[in-house]
Amino acid sequence: MKKLRPSGGYRDTCSFQTSTLIYDATVWFCEKFLDSRSRTVDQMVQAARSGRQNIAEGSRAAATSSQTELRLVNVARASLEELLLDYEDFLRHRRLPAWAPDCPQAMAVRRVPQVFRSDQSDPSNPSDLSDLSDHERAALYSRWLDHADAAVRANALICLIHQANFLLDRQIAALEKGFVEGGGYSEQLATARLAHRRKQDQAGPSDPSAPADPIPKCPQCGAQMALRTAKTGMNAGQQFWGCTKYPDCKGTHPI
Repeated sequence: MKKLRPSGGYRDTCSFQTSTLIYDATVWFCEKFLDSRSRTVDQMVQAARSGRQNIAEGSRAAATSSQTELRLVNVARASLEELLLDYEDFLRHRRLPAWAPDCPQAMAVRRVPQVFRSDQSDPSNPSDLSDLSDHERAALYSRWLDHADAAVRANALICLIHQANFLLDRQIAALEKGFVEGGGYSEQLATARLAHRRKQDQAGPSDPSAPADPIPKCPQCGAQMALRTAKTGMNAGQQFWGCTKYPDCKGTHPI
């Protein structure tokens, strides 16, 4: 039977690949420029690791819980924000220059995927950084991430963290929209169960004495209804029947 909700596949996402690059480069940065006994090293490495690992864990949790997936992706986003502050603090405490967002160096880091695609021998080949291994992807940024100057490495990583955060913000917005429009796992499971029962009914009832379908029709448009849970308001946490055509139809029915 096909899974009701997709999960996994995180290794092919830009957010996970960028977070992996940030995690690896943070380990290299701390090894070269910070005292291994410093608590800051542990905090930076753990923040970078948390960004990467929570994307993966959230993707796997998607099969059974929209809320868990959304929470974990938000944790990943918060961890990378923490790491961003650590790199900014590193530059400020040592009075090292910070790149402006539109300076040539920052723009060069952000253009790496575009330059890589334009350098491909076959313009019709939609090659992307996602096609590369972790080592190949890191090599494209090696002029900054392997630089002897700590300021260059820190600034380049700040650029990459901003990119990862932008991707995660889009991912979070998409998850929130999907949750509002499609409901959570339990709601989708109830809808799938209803669809299966109706399919069986159309094929012919196996038991003529079976009770009528207890799931109501939408009072506004007559469409199927699905079990939903109120997220806000005075009825937060309570279940109700909601029209499956939402948001086009906002019909509801009490349980």
